[in-house]
Amino acid sequence: MTELMDKIKKRRTFAIISHPDAGKTTLTEKLLLYGGAIHLAGSVKARKSNKHAVSDWMEIEKQRGISVTSSVLQFDYDGFRVNILDTPGHQDFSEDTYRTLMAADSAVMLIDAAKGVEPQTKKLFWVCHRRRLPIFTFINKLDRYGRNPFDLMDELEKVLNIRAYPINWPIGIDGHYKGVYNRLENTIELFEDDTSHGANKLKSTTGSLDDPKIREMLGDELYENLCNDIELLDMAGDEFDMEKVNTGELTPMFFGSAMTNFGVQSFLEKFLEMSPMPQPRMLQDGTILSPENEKFSAFVFKIQANMNPAHRDRISFMRICSGVFDKGMSVYHKQSGKMVKLAQPQQFLAQERTIVEKAYPGDIIGVFDPGIFGIGDSLSDSSLKLQFEDFPVFPPEIFARVQPKDSLKRKQFEKGITQIAQ
Repeated sequence: MTELMDKIKKRRTFAIISHPDAGKTTLTEKLLLYGGAIHLAGSVKARKSNKHAVSDWMEIEKQRGISVTSSVLQFDYDGFRVNILDTPGHQDFSEDTYRTLMAADSAVMLIDAAKGVEPQTKKLFWVCHRRRLPIFTFINKLDRYGRNPFDLMDELEKVLNIRAYPINWPIGIDGHYKGVYNRLENTIELFEDDTSHGANKLKSTTGSLDDPKIREMLGDELYENLCNDIELLDMAGDEFDMEKVNTGELTPMFFGSAMTNFGVQSFLEKFLEMSPMPQPRMLQDGTILSPENEKFSAFVFKIQANMNPAHRDRISFMRICSGVFDKGMSVYHKQSGKMVKLAQPQQFLAQERTIVEKAYPGDIIGVFDPGIFGIGDSLSDSSLKLQFEDFPVFPPEIFARVQPKDSLKRKQFEKGITQIAQ
């Protein structure tokens, strides 16, 4: 039992939510860079080069530079196994995002420093808030002109009705940022100028606020400004309270720039330390299932067709909620009432797939789907036969009539429509 508990404690499963273009794919990439999963980050905007962002694998995503499908990415960092659910920011795909949030234990809300809270951010924030997910805020694009950090804090409070506690604070003004001050550890991290446009990890110098060398590197004016900001935050700001973070009432706030890697590593480390391990799940009958239960259970939250166009394959993504997954195991499928074998279980790093031998609560795996799974399906050990709570369902917003051009191809037409419906 202790081995299972150890594995659970080291798992972090979270979704990144934001308005389109706040830099979500870039942040995902940089987390992979620091996790050692990739060695060179491909700039999403550099269309001329063939280095597309690792997490955008569909043709449409590469052409338009937006994330359409929620990719699932795994990497290890500092003893933790991290599962990132990259959600589409575009509103056309918001239902996919709602479902993805069902599989997450916490969320990272990404906000553009110049634009603040945007409409799609609000929409996604409320979904997280209703589920009482802990939310961590990353204010991105500090390498450009941005609004005053105090204004951004104020906006979070007024628009989203959530209190913010800045864990770090930017040093400098309007795109000329020198580094960040860590409030919890009372240290300053200064970044060296980087010419690789964020393709490599940033070098930095760390020291305390009282360090004369740090003061000299900052210059008197910036140093004074920083001291004033800290004093104001300590006097007028909220106290840090982990309980409020866990219930989604207080959001730890971080500043940085995913594009230039500014503040990304310190964010990742703090996030892993503070974010929750895999949480219990609600069953349909109102009881709670603990991840420590030794019997296997999981639910399907996403089905992806044609991940490999050559094979026209269908992959069902499932989140493991309890017990241990073993390759080749047979489980009870509640919706069909039959035992099914989970074939070709895979974990993903963008296009690269690896076959999974074992997986634990909090992990996301993709299994080959011959067309039997639906979104929201429950799978479990044959002695449990449980059903997880229902997924949110949204009424249709767009109506259209479709008919086959060639009535001889009616069968294929029906098959296609069935797949779209699934």
